[in-house]
Amino acid sequence: MTVDDVRDRAGSERDIAAACDHLVSGTDVMDLQGGMVRARSDQDDEYRLDARKLPSACTIYKEVNSHKSTDLFRLIVKSSDDSEPLNLIGDQASPFLSTTNGYRLKDDVTAAADRELEEWPLGDGSLGSYTNFRTTIRAVCRPGSARTAPKLLHVTAVARYTDVSAEDRQRLARIARAATQQLTRRTGCKTQLPSLPESMAPNRTALRSLSSAAGSCRWAGRLAKEGQGRLPDRALAHPARTTTPVESCLLAVGPRQVKAIAVDLDADQHDYVEGALTYSPWWLRTVSYFGAETHSVGYDSGPDTVLLKPGTAGGASGAWWASSICDGKPALHTLVADHIYADVLGEKALSSLFRAYVDDITTRRGCTHVVYPTAKDFRER
Repeated sequence: MTVDDVRDRAGSERDIAAACDHLVSGTDVMDLQGGMVRARSDQDDEYRLDARKLPSACTIYKEVNSHKSTDLFRLIVKSSDDSEPLNLIGDQASPFLSTTNGYRLKDDVTAAADRELEEWPLGDGSLGSYTNFRTTIRAVCRPGSARTAPKLLHVTAVARYTDVSAEDRQRLARIARAATQQLTRRTGCKTQLPSLPESMAPNRTALRSLSSAAGSCRWAGRLAKEGQGRLPDRALAHPARTTTPVESCLLAVGPRQVKAIAVDLDADQHDYVEGALTYSPWWLRTVSYFGAETHSVGYDSGPDTVLLKPGTAGGASGAWWASSICDGKPALHTLVADHIYADVLGEKALSSLFRAYVDDITTRRGCTHVVYPTAKDFRER
């Protein structure tokens, strides 16, 4: 039996490496979840990675016994040359889970963000980002790279099981970084990947009072102190560092603030209140992209995706963007609001909020050539 186990594990490792186009070590993948004897890939070509045709991905399953397997791992590779943008903004995916175990409504929907969606900078952010379940490594291809190399690569290692340990978070990061190194060699992308941080703390997902917001949400905290109005009262901030190529701030409305706002709502807006307290929370998010990240930013407007180009500004029904030049490189500054909350705030309040955000981050980062959207820059959704 021991000999069979050794043979099965070796065979599984070879299968994993082949399924992921030899970008990952089968041994490293099989060490996830405390280690295993048998794993397998999905034999469908759709779930086997081909680094020559991006975007692409591979999917791996853990074999529990001869009749049962469970989700284990996925490696996803994307580039700035893909038809779908690497960075997508829009209100289609709420950052909050409104139910627990798929059935019971939460008592406080905006108390914490969905831990699978909220990304945290990896180290100083220049290497990539992570959640409790996945790590994304970014590689910026410098001048002198092969003519066919993209400007930017994203490689994501995903744990497809619950209760991912601290050891597995580190392991996912190592797998993703090693895969990125392999990929840059193959594509002729000249780059230098920073080292992984020594530790990766669990993501912070609990929102705090907006009045005490720091980091990437400090600008909104100052607005809250000037007068709440219909503004959010909660924030989830990230560290504000000049090295971070993507900086975001999540703002949301708690139950007490929803009820305070409800007093002054129009009659046709009162139906929004119950949803805001249960299944349709009110929120908005600001995200700025710097340097290579600006080459692949899109707005999901429903039927199609609008590519946001550096040097432009505009918006459409709850989504706003502006441009600037930061440290000699392009930057895009965006704001997306839940479409119902956008109606509650009104265009004038959203415009002021967005202007305050862009003013703050461009001043803090020393950006110039700031382009703000005007009325003619907006389009119907």
